[in-house]
Amino acid sequence: MWRDLAPVGRDAGSGGYRRYAWTGADADCRSWFRAQAESRGLTCETDRNGNQWAWLGDPLAGDAVVTGSHLDSVPDGGAFDGPLGVVSSFAALDELRRRGAEFARPLAITNFGDEEGARFGLACVGSRLAAGQLTRENAHLLRDGDGVSLPQAMAAAGYDPDAIGPDPERLARVGAFVELHVEQGRALDLTGDPVGIASAIWPHGRWRFDFRGEANHAGTTRLADRRDPMLTYAETVLAARREAELAGALATFGKIAVEPNGVNAIPSLVRGWLDSRAADQATLDTVVTAIERAARDHAGRAGIDLDVVRESVTPVVEFEHALRDEIARLLTGRPSHDTDRAVPVLGTGAGHDAGILSASVPTAMLFVRNPTGISHSPAEYAAEDDCVAGVIALADVLEGLACR
Repeated sequence: MWRDLAPVGRDAGSGGYRRYAWTGADADCRSWFRAQAESRGLTCETDRNGNQWAWLGDPLAGDAVVTGSHLDSVPDGGAFDGPLGVVSSFAALDELRRRGAEFARPLAITNFGDEEGARFGLACVGSRLAAGQLTRENAHLLRDGDGVSLPQAMAAAGYDPDAIGPDPERLARVGAFVELHVEQGRALDLTGDPVGIASAIWPHGRWRFDFRGEANHAGTTRLADRRDPMLTYAETVLAARREAELAGALATFGKIAVEPNGVNAIPSLVRGWLDSRAADQATLDTVVTAIERAARDHAGRAGIDLDVVRESVTPVVEFEHALRDEIARLLTGRPSHDTDRAVPVLGTGAGHDAGILSASVPTAMLFVRNPTGISHSPAEYAAEDDCVAGVIALADVLEGLACR
């Protein structure tokens, strides 16, 4: 499975992946998912929001155990973020069948659409729509960098954009959702454990800063006469790092757009996107407020106009304690676990579909060790032995939750 999926959407120059929503690479990933489901005798369907479901048992029976993740990527992302969870879900089902497990509850494997938000700027679009956290009207307003709207992209890919929206009936049939994911950090590497359990997802969000100055000639305009928004943007980037360090939080300007974007032109507009995350909401609010205050102070002194737009904010997600504790019990002291030591429980600053769905269904997450901690990069990596350990752990969990 890994070999078949590996070439899809991979850029020959960077070695990273460009699997963006509703593109050819996305269609190839969906075809791969459907083929894997059909080869196992599963019933594959796509819901109104473009999420794929592969069912073992009656989808209408209710109290289903669901696992899976996503197949799309960030720009030049790694091979493991998302796909490891989907591949491991199919492999875990294979393992359960090898064991001769008898299922007492329906089982589904999922591929949620547009989790990374790389094309339209909003993460977890498929799960947000299903959970009612993104309205059809707001989804229709989303546009990519080329001005293509989400409805146009969906229609071009053969899907009905007018059908998207909340899917409470489907989610009501889910009794538990367990997402396996490569760890995006080094906590497991530091503890020496191949697999861990998620405790919570930090609150996080995205803010757009629009710095407006005055376009002018780079070679003839005196420094004293310039209204250069790039300087104010640069000061804000430094302020973000400083405020994050002071608060023990995270803040990153990772995306920028410049107009007119000429080498010999002073910009008229610099638009930067801030990603900030913290262990609690109060700290996040403090950091973002301080960054905005610093940006406005610098802008005011330089004669730059500034608009700040909050594009998305996700509050802290505490995974359901009962399900989390049951998974910990299933994984501690099992025959496939080589020690009686408790499986580590750790928080994460990364958002996931499991976090979005937690408001609607009981959810949990398993993490597979990332020896470098690198993610959202072609250098993202997990050792094969650890990936196998993740499959076995996921199989143990699914067997405990869904089988007799």
